Amino acid sequence: MKRIAITFAFVFVGLPLAAQESPSSANSGAAAGNVRIQSLEDKVRTLTEQVDLLRAELQSMREVRTPTPSGDAKLLLASSRVEPGTLPAAPDPAVTVVTPQPAAVAAPAPAQTAQTQTFGGATSNAKLLNPDISMIGDFIGTAGRNTVAPGRALELHESEVGMQAIIDPYARADVFISFGEEGVNVEEGYLTFTSLPAGLLMKVGKMRAEFGKVNTIHNHALSYIDRPLATNNLVGGEDGIDDAGISIQRFLPAPKNWFAQGTAQIFRGDSGELFSSNRRQDVSVVGHLRAYRDLSESTNIDLGLSYSRGHNSAGIGSAFNPSNFITNLYGADATLRWKPLRRAIYNSLLFRTELFWSNRDQLSLLDTFQTQHAFGLYSSADYRVNRRWTVGGRFDRSGHATNANLTDTGFSGILTYWPSEFSQIRTQYRYGHLWDDPNQRYTNANELLFQFLFVMGAHGAHPF
Repeated sequence: MKRIAITFAFVFVGLPLAAQESPSSANSGAAAGNVRIQSLEDKVRTLTEQVDLLRAELQSMREVRTPTPSGDAKLLLASSRVEPGTLPAAPDPAVTVVTPQPAAVAAPAPAQTAQTQTFGGATSNAKLLNPDISMIGDFIGTAGRNTVAPGRALELHESEVGMQAIIDPYARADVFISFGEEGVNVEEGYLTFTSLPAGLLMKVGKMRAEFGKVNTIHNHALSYIDRPLATNNLVGGEDGIDDAGISIQRFLPAPKNWFAQGTAQIFRGDSGELFSSNRRQDVSVVGHLRAYRDLSESTNIDLGLSYSRGHNSAGIGSAFNPSNFITNLYGADATLRWKPLRRAIYNSLLFRTELFWSNRDQLSLLDTFQTQHAFGLYSSADYRVNRRWTVGGRFDRSGHATNANLTDTGFSGILTYWPSEFSQIRTQYRYGHLWDDPNQRYTNANELLFQFLFVMGAHGAHPF
């Protein structure tokens, strides 16, 4: 408004001055007077154009502040979701919308500051109170021969529903519920306290234990369809060490250019066939030490050591005290990643290997106390050929926790196609030389597996 007032002042003051100067300059000559009059007319015309431009700018500013959207703004509001699965019936007065500005004709308009949508009122509160909800479907098919661990021809192996939200400035919650053909299971559900003193991070609830790498990864986040033989034979199968408990993590002092983290966890003591809690005090514990370093701009290495201890069920029903039967697990893992920053979505390489040692107390065939010492490992590699295709392979070798003299071996070849970041199509050839316990002999398994993965909603990234 000040600019408009000043402009009008120049117009109305300039005209009288021009009128006064014209008569005085007439005695000097008609030609000089005409030149001055023409010059004043040009100035008045320029000032008039600037006034029109300022009026247009003022009108556009008023339209921006008006609550009634128009044109593209209505289309933008109609495409915005207030609540999941619903559309707003009418424009929200609390929404500020950007209206296209008219183009300047005679002179460029002053620079405009871009405005974005701001949601307030009930809409903003509803978003804050609702968690991020996602669903991941995992459909698997199997063909071929496997008499030791035969899978279904077709199955919706798992449908994982995730709900994640920040509770307050001091904690966040993560819940993952798995729906399968065998029932419903809370895969993980824990509260994370992020603002504890001394740099501590604490989790409370049911969670996957920080033992190695694969044990912490959900099925849909694996780069292969099945789990390695070593995790099936020694670390509790598909679910692994997944129990209710408390976890504490802390960054540790480390040499230059290294990142170190320590984790201590205590669980109830029930993890499938691995651990069994016969008494309230029969808890299990897990410890993990991680070291990470960037080797270059594109390459990093991740090392880890793990330990776990818990009671097993071997002594139940025997003459021995069941509390004396302990399982001790030791693990070591190494991961090497190559992912160039400029071509991260086109080329990358991940190599990973894990080693496992199992010391399990149990009864021998002669009902004497003994300890079985079994060893297992796997090594896998995944190479991203381009944006859509990934090829990989895995080698497996593992003894049995209950009989270390029996060793299973196998290998797999994996091919994955990514239609987008929200879906995967994967096929895997799997060979296994496996111990067939009912027939007391080794048998060969040759299978072709395929998998369809799809993601809906906002699913938070898992730790890498």
